[in-house]
Amino acid sequence: MDDREERCRDILEGLATYFASPLVADVLAAVSRHPEPDLGAALNRNQFTSKLWLADALATAAGARFGTVTVLGGWFGVLGAILLADRRLAIGRVVSVDIDPRCAAVACTMNGSHLEGGRFAAVTADMLGWALAGPRPGDAAPDLVVNTSCEHLRRPAFDAWYARVPAGHLVALQSNDYVAIDEHVNCVADLDAFRAQAPLAEVLFAGARPLKKYTRFMLIGRK
Repeated sequence: MDDREERCRDILEGLATYFASPLVADVLAAVSRHPEPDLGAALNRNQFTSKLWLADALATAAGARFGTVTVLGGWFGVLGAILLADRRLAIGRVVSVDIDPRCAAVACTMNGSHLEGGRFAAVTADMLGWALAGPRPGDAAPDLVVNTSCEHLRRPAFDAWYARVPAGHLVALQSNDYVAIDEHVNCVADLDAFRAQAPLAEVLFAGARPLKKYTRFMLIGRK
């Protein structure tokens, strides 16, 4: 560990102590144990701002109480950590699903304070084949399905995935107009285009959030 890494670790440890924050402690553990270059991107300002925006909207517009929340394209579990740490929200369990096999171990460390109580689980799976009725036969459907990676699904795949979401189900969706990223194969130009792509029978929240380099769009409601 070089001097810069040691200073960053000391800062995170200090913040975790000062704020008595399990979230900061879990972030520190994830960064320390998993040398993943993409963790920096997962924890950058734009990513945190977008995820805090989602938590704010859930707390004010969607009732704030959820038994199970399934996060599709959950990456390194940062959104799950933010939702479970938010005292405005009463969430029984978060299941984070990502196709990348690197993600599950990091996500579990990122949510280490919630693992023992069974409030967090990470699964390596393709969201396109994920059973929205529940991950195992007999499981109840999640109270909320979150997909903040809509721009990563090519339009035919997105349409097929969205068609599998049961009518009336509560969803929280995010996309963006950041076409400069190669993996962003399904960006939308504006909020109206996103609403047309993912039509909702009941809209609880719809908004656009300007960020550095791009604008993020969010929809919360019942399909």
